[in-house]
Amino acid sequence: MQDMTLTKTRLFEGVWEGVLTSEGDGNFQPDIQVTHLQDDVPGVEVIEKPEERHWVIRVPIPVEAIADGVQTFLINERKTGQTLGSFALLSGDALSYDIRAELTLLREELDMLKRAFRRHCLETM
Repeated sequence: MQDMTLTKTRLFEGVWEGVLTSEGDGNFQPDIQVTHLQDDVPGVEVIEKPEERHWVIRVPIPVEAIADGVQTFLINERKTGQTLGSFALLSGDALSYDIRAELTLLREELDMLKRAFRRHCLETM
């Protein structure tokens, strides 16, 4: 199992960017999945930087995901199922501090856990 750390670097011109570092096997190639409302976000880039020993993750924010309220994106490593991070866009009335952002994130993570548990049950039958 890889010990991976994802650190946000910036959100610029509609693209979220972060740096993924990993302790362990240097031959490991991450398989990154980003979801919004349980749907895969298209166009995610994973750019290897071997000289710096990390990967740059670029997530283009789909135009259709920009709406009033809290829009939460989950970043996972597909092979390990590890949740590496998340980010949320807030707009409209949700701009004031609100517990709804945390609740939305918890719901997304719970949905991901339910899918993983169901997949595990099917595989072990």
